[in-house]
Amino acid sequence: MKRAGIIMTILFLSLQFSSCGVMFGGSRYNGTFLANGRPNADIYINGEKSGQGEVTKILKRNRPVKVEIKEDGCEPVTKNFENAFRTGNFILSVLTWGILGIGVDLGTGASYKPDHRNDPSITKLNDKNFRFSIDSNCEDQ
Repeated sequence: MKRAGIIMTILFLSLQFSSCGVMFGGSRYNGTFLANGRPNADIYINGEKSGQGEVTKILKRNRPVKVEIKEDGCEPVTKNFENAFRTGNFILSVLTWGILGIGVDLGTGASYKPDHRNDPSITKLNDKNFRFSIDSNCEDQ
């Protein structure tokens, strides 16, 4: 009986420390970065080499992303991707979880998303997956 009470308390508290932003999207997302027309180009995400041509990486929602594309014989391309506030999830957090939900969403970074509405090179696939296209101005040799 005591064990059931502990389990119920843990379940209750875990629900209390969630919010709409955390439940629907989380504090991280999967970003797929595509160097358009450059399958051999090195892709650097936030200064770290992540792969070539197309790379998927888990990123924190509350941080902007800096992507660099480098390939021999071509000028490097740098693109900064900004974040946007997740207004809908924030309103739901206020209505359902109140001040606690606001704190959880802001504290974990779940209140943000890549700014796909104002940047045509970002495509929202779903709440947890975004595609980033980076064009290179390098001519084929």
